[in-house]
Amino acid sequence: MATKAEKKRLSYVPTDVFYPAEDGKPMAASDLHRHQLTWTLEALGAHFSPDPSVYISGDILMYYVQGAPNKSISPDVLVTFGIGMKLRRTYLVWEEGKVPDFVMEFSSESTYRNDLTNKMDIYASLGIKDYFLYDAEDLYLPSQLMGYELVNGVYIEVQPDDNGGIRSSALGLDFRIRDEGIAIFDPVANDWVRTRAETEAIRADSAEAHAAQEANARQKVEAENAKLREQLSNLQARS
Repeated sequence: MATKAEKKRLSYVPTDVFYPAEDGKPMAASDLHRHQLTWTLEALGAHFSPDPSVYISGDILMYYVQGAPNKSISPDVLVTFGIGMKLRRTYLVWEEGKVPDFVMEFSSESTYRNDLTNKMDIYASLGIKDYFLYDAEDLYLPSQLMGYELVNGVYIEVQPDDNGGIRSSALGLDFRIRDEGIAIFDPVANDWVRTRAETEAIRADSAEAHAAQEANARQKVEAENAKLREQLSNLQARS
């Protein structure tokens, strides 16, 4: 039987532990790396915006052991279903009630070894369903785009389809390389996932093209009417 001191030690969970929002590590990345990471976060945010229960974030410190601020990891991209899209200072797994369903690392020269080893092991041990990696410069990973799905506690690499897409079963989306950059395809909508800015630009271009078509049609009608009026005037002059 446990002594009173042992029971106290076993039941004690610190309530005043500080979980920093920053780890003090420099965030060095190339312009291409940063641009494509930002695009991915914005594209996923736009895609899942109709569902307010989906949380999407990047480079947020995720603490996975209560009372142990040294047990943290910071995915470049994470998607969690069912916890709500609100602003968070940190991601505390025990408070959220679950780990992310999808995480992605944008690997660089200084991170790719860790992304393929320690981080992969941690994500697998936490039970994160999908783990994807992308190398914006296409210099460091074995393949520029890689995806893994957790099967019986072990990550199994997802093989590309005939179009080169790698399916995230957690998200229901295909990640691809397109125009030498990362792209996301929605197989249900049969269309590319876009940021809000890209969608608005397409709408604006479509509206402008539609307006131009209408203007051309009006000009043709007016030209035809002018021609008919001229013909009628000529007939009246002859009579």
